[in-house]
Amino acid sequence: MTRRLGGGTLVIATHNAGKLKEIGALLDPYGVNCISAGSLGLPEPAETGKTFVENALIKARAAAEASGLPALADDSGLCVTALDGRPGVYTADWAERQWFEGPAGRDWYMAMGKVEGLLCELGPDTDRSCHFACVLAIAWPDGESAVYEGRANGSLTWPPRGTMGFGYDPVFVPLGDTRTFAEHDPAEKHAISHRADAFAKLVAEQFGG
Repeated sequence: MTRRLGGGTLVIATHNAGKLKEIGALLDPYGVNCISAGSLGLPEPAETGKTFVENALIKARAAAEASGLPALADDSGLCVTALDGRPGVYTADWAERQWFEGPAGRDWYMAMGKVEGLLCELGPDTDRSCHFACVLAIAWPDGESAVYEGRANGSLTWPPRGTMGFGYDPVFVPLGDTRTFAEHDPAEKHAISHRADAFAKLVAEQFGG
């Protein structure tokens, strides 16, 4: 039996206020008080892992050790079948501008274009299947941990469509649908997303009967 969180305070290993709000809302019904690593002044560890699991554990363990509280971290990305799973753990890196590409920051249209360009190089009949992956990792200060993996299967389309998503959402069409994630209402997307899948598994094990 995996160790359970129970109520109390949980550190969310992020400096992103939007992510804290989203995760906090999901865990609020279970009596969990979520605070961010950013609000505690904790540094962001280097994500040196080669997999989503490794990176999520790096972030969760760093926050738990530094705060003395249980911590939750996530790592997620887009895995394209024809590109051998790329961009994978480097999903966000593909959106980082180089010095010659303009001001610092993430350019997701550029990132989507990189994926599409690589697929086009492979020819018109290339497999366009892909999936979004999400790993949620919980770590306790004593070193114990638990991992939950979620995914959303789909395919890539071009050109990008929709205005309600972020990241690669405008080119991702979930399995069984014709709309991109960016054409879904946010609540509708959250119900079928890779993060929702991982959270369902976390909730079932941590707060289930």
